[in-house]
Amino acid sequence: MITTARSGADTLKALKYLYGPGRRNEHTDPHLVASWDGFAPDPGRDSEATLAQLRDALDLHVVRYGRPVAKHVYHRMVRADPTDRNLSDAEWGAIARRVVAAAGIAPDDDPDGCRWVAVHHGDNHIHILATVVRADLTQARLRGDQYRTEAELTRIEREFGLKDWSDTRTRDYRAAIPKRPKSPELRKAERLGQEETGRARLRTGVRRALAGAVGEEEFLARLAAQGIRCEVRRLPSGDARGYKFALPTGEPGPPVWFSGSQLAADLTLPKIHERFAAGIDQPASRDPVGQGRPTAVRYRASTSLDRATATIDDDPRAGQVSAVVSGTIEVLDTLALTSPVLSRKEINQAARALEFTAIARTRAARAEARAMRSAARELLYAGTTTGRGEEGTAAATILASLILLAIVIAKWHAAQGHQHQAAAARAAAQHLRTAYGRHAGRPIAVLDTQGRQLPQPIRERHETQARQALPAGLAVRVLADQGWAALAATLSEAEQAGYDPEALLAQAAGQRELASADSPATVLTWRIRRGARLPVPAPAVTPEERRTGAALSRTAGSRSTGTPAAAVTPPPPPAPSGPETARRTR
Repeated sequence: MITTARSGADTLKALKYLYGPGRRNEHTDPHLVASWDGFAPDPGRDSEATLAQLRDALDLHVVRYGRPVAKHVYHRMVRADPTDRNLSDAEWGAIARRVVAAAGIAPDDDPDGCRWVAVHHGDNHIHILATVVRADLTQARLRGDQYRTEAELTRIEREFGLKDWSDTRTRDYRAAIPKRPKSPELRKAERLGQEETGRARLRTGVRRALAGAVGEEEFLARLAAQGIRCEVRRLPSGDARGYKFALPTGEPGPPVWFSGSQLAADLTLPKIHERFAAGIDQPASRDPVGQGRPTAVRYRASTSLDRATATIDDDPRAGQVSAVVSGTIEVLDTLALTSPVLSRKEINQAARALEFTAIARTRAARAEARAMRSAARELLYAGTTTGRGEEGTAAATILASLILLAIVIAKWHAAQGHQHQAAAARAAAQHLRTAYGRHAGRPIAVLDTQGRQLPQPIRERHETQARQALPAGLAVRVLADQGWAALAATLSEAEQAGYDPEALLAQAAGQRELASADSPATVLTWRIRRGARLPVPAPAVTPEERRTGAALSRTAGSRSTGTPAAAVTPPPPPAPSGPETARRTR
C-alpha cells in the first residue's frame, strides 16, 4: 500500500473534493467507512446530511481553540496495489483506525484524540480527513507521522495478505528512485498528447548530457545542444549550491524549473561532480586503426560490462554495485542515442527501468565508475550504427552482456530483500532481450544452420572439447542448449582460424556469471567471436541492402555529429582491453 499526506486550511473545500466527482470523474459512490466516533454525518449515504454539517462536526475543536490554527486540515490517502483484492468497507474502516492511531491523529485508548473521517469512493483506496486540534484543545503531535504510518502499513499488508511494499519505504530507496510526476504534470502531458511528462523528458535529457562527460563544461554544452536550460544556484558566499534545469517551451510564461534533486537523487550537483571526479580513461596514444569504429567500440564496451558483472559476483559491496548501476545507465543512454531505430526505444526503456535500482547514500567505487563511464564515452563518440552486418553482431554482443548484467543486478537486490528494485532490474533485462532479438536473430540463425551442417565427427569433437573445457554442470547445460549448434559453428570457425577451441571455451567461461544466462551457449558464442575477432555470421549483403545501409549510415552520421560534436571535441578512443584470446600452439 502507498500513502501520502498533505495539509490545508479549508475543511469544507477538502470535503467537496472527497464527495465530488474528482478531477477526472473517478469518484463513484463516496461514503464514510469510519469516523472518530462512528456517528459522523455521512452526506454520501444520508440524504439529510450535508457537507456543512460534517465540516462543523470536524471543526468543533478548531473553533473552540480560540485562535487561528495554520493548516489545521490533515488529509492522508491510503491506496492498495492494483493487483490486490478489493477490500470491503469494514476492512477499510479497520485500516483507517490503525492509520490514524499510528499517525498520532487519534492514538489508541486516547479519548481526547482529533476528529477524523475516512471516505471511500470507488477505486481501491480511502482518504482520511482530520482536523489537528485535539479535544483537550492541544494540537496533535504529528512529527514523524509518515514513518510511523508506513511501518503500520507494512504490518497491515502482511496481516491482510496484500502486496508487500515494505522495501520501498526505506529511506535509502525513497532517496534513490526518480521523482514521480505530480497529478498536474500528468494531466498536462495528457492534454498535450505527450507520452511522458516534462519532468521525465527533462530527466532523460540531463542523463544523456551527463553520460560519459568529462567535466562540467562538456556537460553544460551538451545540455545547451539539446535546448535544455541550466543554471547554477549559488550560496551568498558565491559557492555553487546546486543545479536547476528547464525544458525549452513555446508556451507563454516562464519555463518550469526543476532542481537536480527534483529529478533524481543522483542528479544533484554533488553527485554529478562525484562522477566527474571519478575521471575518464584516456588512451596513451592515438592509434586510429579501427579504434573508434562503432563495431570495435561495442566489443570493447561489452568486455567492460562482463568485468562489471564479475565485479558484483566477486565483491558485492554496495559501493561497487552503486557504481555499476550508475555506469550501466550511462552506457544504455549512449546506446539509445547511437543504436538503430529498431532497438532504440527498448534500450531507452531499459535505462529508465534501471533508474529504480540505484542505491542511495553510498559512495560509488571510483575504479568501477571510471571504467563504465569510459565505455559510455567511447560509445557516444564512435557514432551511430546501421545495425547491419558486423555492426549488428557487435550490437547483439553488447546487448547480451547488458542482459546478463541486469540479471545479476536483480539477483543482488533480491538477496538484499529489495523486491521492487529487483523487479525493476528484471524489467530492464526484458527490454534488453527484445532489443537483442532484433539484432541477433539473423546472425544466430545463420550460425545455427552452419552448426547443424557440420560433419558428425567435427560436432562430436566440439562436444568433447566442451566437456573438457567447461565445468561439468555448465557443460551439460551448454550441450542441451538450443544455442549449441551456433556455438559449435563458432568453434569450428575459430579452429580453422588457428585458435584452440578448448582454450577459447575456458577463457569465455572464465569471464564469470553464466548461471543466470537464458542461453549460456549463446553468451559463449558472442564472447568467443568478440575475443577471436571472427567475421560477421551473416549471408552476403545484397546490392539493395548495401545501398540502403549506405543511406542510413550517411543519415546517422549527420545526426551523430550534432549534439556531442557541437559540444566538445571527440576524445581519442582508449586502446582495446581485456584478455587476449588463445592461439593454438603449433
